[in-house]
Amino acid sequence: MNIVLLDADTLGNDLNINEIEKFGTLKVYQITKPEETIERISNADIIITNKVIIGAKEMEHAPNLKLICVAATGMNNIDITEAEKRNIQVKNVKNYSTEAVAQHTLSLILALQDSLLEFSAETKSGNWSISPIFTMLNHPFYELKGKKLGIIGYGAIGKRVADLAKVFGMEILIAKRKGIEYKDNFRIDFNTILQESDVISIHTPLSEETHNLFTLKEFKQMKKTALIINTARGGIINEKDLYEALNNKIIRAAAIDVTEKEPIPANNPLLELDNIIITPHIAWTSVESRRKLLDGILNNIQSFLNQS
Repeated sequence: MNIVLLDADTLGNDLNINEIEKFGTLKVYQITKPEETIERISNADIIITNKVIIGAKEMEHAPNLKLICVAATGMNNIDITEAEKRNIQVKNVKNYSTEAVAQHTLSLILALQDSLLEFSAETKSGNWSISPIFTMLNHPFYELKGKKLGIIGYGAIGKRVADLAKVFGMEILIAKRKGIEYKDNFRIDFNTILQESDVISIHTPLSEETHNLFTLKEFKQMKKTALIINTARGGIINEKDLYEALNNKIIRAAAIDVTEKEPIPANNPLLELDNIIITPHIAWTSVESRRKLLDGILNNIQSFLNQS
């Protein structure tokens, strides 16, 4: 088997990707630009890709292609319909990053509630050193106990976030998805979530239904003291409207690990704001998660070969 890994940099440099060589001849590229893809996959039997797009055009130029391993859960960079037409199997890896994303979500909530970055900056700048008293009280520090956490997307990650938040004494509100009838009675209307939540955390996939799920209209329904956290996908929040909501104090603060365009453009106005934390799409990247991801890729290749 000729195996091509197209974007090894997305897996990190601390994993032993040479384990893949037991299945065949491995060619590794650290990154692959769109114009380089066709040439690099022309002789491939198996492709491993995180974000490199493999569409109809690419498949047409890879006559030996039998398996596409997506080094992620989301498969929106693969033309699934075309793959099915060509009898090319597509396998992703599920639930490898649940613990990491849930942990990062709670870290962001805590950082905002504790004014963690602000107090750290006060210390490093020397402001605490010249304080007339032993402490500093110039930033708010709120407890989580008794606060309401609205969760948008109650899959594996959303459920784990709920578990962790309950330890802090938070009340959990689970949102209904628009247009879906539920048999259970614990889910709450989306607009009620907006109005009652002290913190809203997003864990739903990006789709036609969830694109721009949060606009200025939704922010205006939220509490002025509310926080919004997004560790899912950037397009779920309209960034222009988020900027307006934060800049005009319509909501108190936000923390996001994802943006509409990644990496975030240097001129994105969100970078100018003091009441937002932005991390570079790293919620999934714990050492343990990436090890599980590699194991999942190895298992998918082995499973495919067992069928052959």
